[in-house]
Amino acid sequence: MSPAIAFAYPFRIFFLSAAVLAVLAVPAWLVLALYGLHPPLAFTTLHWHQHEMLFGFLHAAIAGFLLTAVCNWTGTERLQGGSLLSLWSVWLAGRVLMAAGAAPGWLAHGVDLAFLPLVMLDAGWRIWRARKMRHAIVLAVLATLWAMELGFHFEPSGPYARGALLAAMALMLVIGGRITPAFSGNWLRSRGRDAAAIQVLPWLERLTLATVAATLVTQVATVPATIAAVAALAAAVASAARLLLWRGWLVREEPLLWILHLALAWIPVALLLLAAAELGYAPVSAWVHAAGAGAMGALILGVMARVALGHTGRPLRLPPGMATAFVLILAAGVVRVLTTLGALPWRPGLIVAALLWVVAFLMFLLRYAGVLTSPRVDGKPG
Repeated sequence: MSPAIAFAYPFRIFFLSAAVLAVLAVPAWLVLALYGLHPPLAFTTLHWHQHEMLFGFLHAAIAGFLLTAVCNWTGTERLQGGSLLSLWSVWLAGRVLMAAGAAPGWLAHGVDLAFLPLVMLDAGWRIWRARKMRHAIVLAVLATLWAMELGFHFEPSGPYARGALLAAMALMLVIGGRITPAFSGNWLRSRGRDAAAIQVLPWLERLTLATVAATLVTQVATVPATIAAVAALAAAVASAARLLLWRGWLVREEPLLWILHLALAWIPVALLLLAAAELGYAPVSAWVHAAGAGAMGALILGVMARVALGHTGRPLRLPPGMATAFVLILAAGVVRVLTTLGALPWRPGLIVAALLWVVAFLMFLLRYAGVLTSPRVDGKPG
């Protein structure tokens, strides 16, 4: 185990960082919320919690996955060593400054806002150089996410957190749409089963993203609630139909695959809850936590668990206990949403959901810290 190895490939340090932040930030928010504490953060306690989940935790996961995947997409050399350390330092400085209310506002906000454009610049340069413009859709979604972050910094009580969540869902749909059916088909094929049973319809892919984009617009612009509900409902139906065509039940024997299907199943649930919220049948926080604690938490954990194995030369066999971690992260989302809906008492619900979330990511750290800080087992660089 070597700290230097953590900077040999972007997924190593950023996956570690995402998991550590998941383990620390959620309990910190829980204590602040339960005891009504208001430390001198860069935002109010609620907005700090929203920011760190959306633009701290998520950004680390994005950087770890994208800056690793884009090397494979484009055949370019990985970001590593001092350059990777510098980029990670910007992310870390953002976390410190967001928690240090005494820091000058221009410095805290400026450093925090610098991180995602730097990630996009690195990925965009590689995509442009390799003329792999089909991947530009990822950059477009990230630009939207950054625009929501910019708005949040200026007006944290505005609609930008909701817009960011929808941009995050769009990103999950893009990335999930590439890896989930492909990995599932490969797994079925390797076992002599019918991989053609998994269907990907290009028109449905485009329709799903278009309806989610329309839903995002309804959340940041002033539109009638009925129109916003219709857009969310259309997006829910499209994303659910897409997922059903991937037939996730065919890969139920493989935890590294079923976690991807179940994580993405949270997206139509969140969109249905958003439609209900627009019509006054559910609180806004229900869809927000279905998207965040549900889809985002489960997909990030599942992707990190798989990528860390494959990119360190290890067999795609889940370490002992990680299937339990997957169950716990899914349960955390269920408990959190049920709490917002009033089906569970608020205080016990928050505590149980936070414990499930923290234990899931702590199990990842216990099983994967050594993997992420050790050389590849096949002797290859990275």
